[in-house]
Amino acid sequence: MSDLTSLSMADALAGLDAGDFSSKELTQSYLDAVEAGQAINAYTTVTADQALDMAAAADDARAAGTPGPLAGIPLAVKDLFCTKGVLTTASSHILDGFHPEYESTVTSNLWRDGAVMLGKVSLDEFAMGSSNETSYFGSVENPWRADDGQSRVPGGSSGGSAAAVAAHLAVAATGTDTGGSIRQPSSYCGLTGMKPTYGRCSRWGVIAFASSLDQAGPIARSVKDTALMLGSMAGYDAKDSTSIDTPVPDYAAALTGDIRGLKVGIPKEYRLDDTPAEILALWDQGIDWLKQSGAEIVDISLPHTKYALATYYIVAPAEASSNLARYDGVKYGLRVPGDSLIDMYENTRAEGFGEEVTRRILIGTYVLSAGYYDAYYLKAQKVRSLIARDFEQAYQSCDVILTPTAPSAAFAPGENADDPISMYLNDVFTVPASLAGLPGISVPAGLSGEGLPLGLQLLGRPFDEETVLRAAGVLEEAAGFTAQPSKWW
Repeated sequence: MSDLTSLSMADALAGLDAGDFSSKELTQSYLDAVEAGQAINAYTTVTADQALDMAAAADDARAAGTPGPLAGIPLAVKDLFCTKGVLTTASSHILDGFHPEYESTVTSNLWRDGAVMLGKVSLDEFAMGSSNETSYFGSVENPWRADDGQSRVPGGSSGGSAAAVAAHLAVAATGTDTGGSIRQPSSYCGLTGMKPTYGRCSRWGVIAFASSLDQAGPIARSVKDTALMLGSMAGYDAKDSTSIDTPVPDYAAALTGDIRGLKVGIPKEYRLDDTPAEILALWDQGIDWLKQSGAEIVDISLPHTKYALATYYIVAPAEASSNLARYDGVKYGLRVPGDSLIDMYENTRAEGFGEEVTRRILIGTYVLSAGYYDAYYLKAQKVRSLIARDFEQAYQSCDVILTPTAPSAAFAPGENADDPISMYLNDVFTVPASLAGLPGISVPAGLSGEGLPLGLQLLGRPFDEETVLRAAGVLEEAAGFTAQPSKWW
């Protein structure tokens, strides 16, 4: 890693403003790092020429005294965001050759503010997975290794985003979180990742998995970097019917370091019997850190939490079944010929979708089918409302909620590949907030017994990202997490 690629976003912006280096120099350092880091398999497409052009434009804007808030900052873009003229695949074979004619609103906002696109990064196919092993382009490697040298998954679905940032192949990255897909990989890779409130960031131009759950957010190296990036990503968008027209605060200004009097809820239902002792110990340590910083610890109950995972794996596949019906080989992407139109549909979808996507389409179609809609989908929607109500009641007695981010450190590749239920359980702590549409952040807080990162999660009230970030900044300071993966790539 060069000195430039070791800089945080905040420090890189300060260096650019001071004239210590140019945007082109910073971008070239990252392009060199991306080339050297191919073994991680984070990038599906590298846009080197476009990146250097964008960096030159940022340099010109800074020279003219009109730089945007993120001018010259090289970012990785999860390959779920449509980028005009740049291959966009959702890491699926079925979108082979798809070059959108439009730009997603979130990436448009980032480019408006002067950020630079290094390229597109891998994900679990159509964001369906918790390990980044279902990508058509192959598994992504976690830059972190266990103490015994064994490889680990980076988490998912935003595993390419997290791996790229952890390996210093990007300053930060966009991610999407449907049931934990920003927070869980951030925990596995020793990073900060935030899922904003549902409706805070536009979904327009983001390839849909589950429309009532999908939410874009940042993955970065610090709470401050996360706040800076979210400020550019967020905003109302008339093109997205679920976008909420509410002002975007100055998130970085919220990081005051003062949480005296803040009430932190601790849900008893998150203390699962089979949770590893080191996860519970870290959670207790996080409680102590916040208490020592002046916060008031409050015991709360979220009684319907135990139904959250089952509810999620009915609602999300049902929406995926509908959303993915559009991929039929007619207008764009893969087309596999057949003897008839129906044959072409069947051949294209059979060859284009991977095993996990196929599994979720089948589950979703089943729970929406006649005779099962009421028994499964309608009941899941009712339980979802109860889960949201639990949070509403909890926030009457607390301001934020502290929990572990994931039930373990990063696991080995293939460890859960043959057991979908074990794979789904990796999202047990993140799914409830997704179902309720709440903001959540994962902050690196320690190392496992194998030397792998562990994260703590803070959840907040709807559209109160400021309080979540403020508490996260204090947690980050108390944890003092400075560990870095040993470079093996």
